[in-house]
Amino acid sequence: MGLPESLTVERHDEVAVLRLSRPRKRNALDDATVLGIEDFFARPPEGVRAVVLDAEGDHFCAGLDLSELGDRDVVAAMEHSRMWHRAFARLAEGRLPVVSVLKGAVVGGGLELASATHLRVAEDSTFYALPEGQHGLFVGGGGSVRVPRLIGVHG
Repeated sequence: MGLPESLTVERHDEVAVLRLSRPRKRNALDDATVLGIEDFFARPPEGVRAVVLDAEGDHFCAGLDLSELGDRDVVAAMEHSRMWHRAFARLAEGRLPVVSVLKGAVVGGGLELASATHLRVAEDSTFYALPEGQHGLFVGGGGSVRVPRLIGVHG
């Protein structure tokens, strides 16, 4: 399996630890990382029966790597969003249970990623946000659907 440098894998018997490894960027998600997550869950290592999704450094994931944002037309933006949905659906709907270990920033795409896991364990340092709307960005990785399913909606 050819994972990008932004992801590492450790094996502990039947458990794989998939680790976000971009601590200088607060583990922000670039396209290579999102595609690497999709690839990992499309073809998990043989014999793995569960996955722990972890992160290097003080933060789980600060969301989209804004240095990759760039100018996209409507079609390209929709395709980019669909790529995130496809990758996170591969994780959420796959055959392996996934536990995420949350700490520090769990923001934007990081919250969307965490919401796609089956169980979330949060350290005391964890904080959550979906700040996209404040910046005129589309919540494009499924957070507008998954987060309300997890926490409920105001009635």
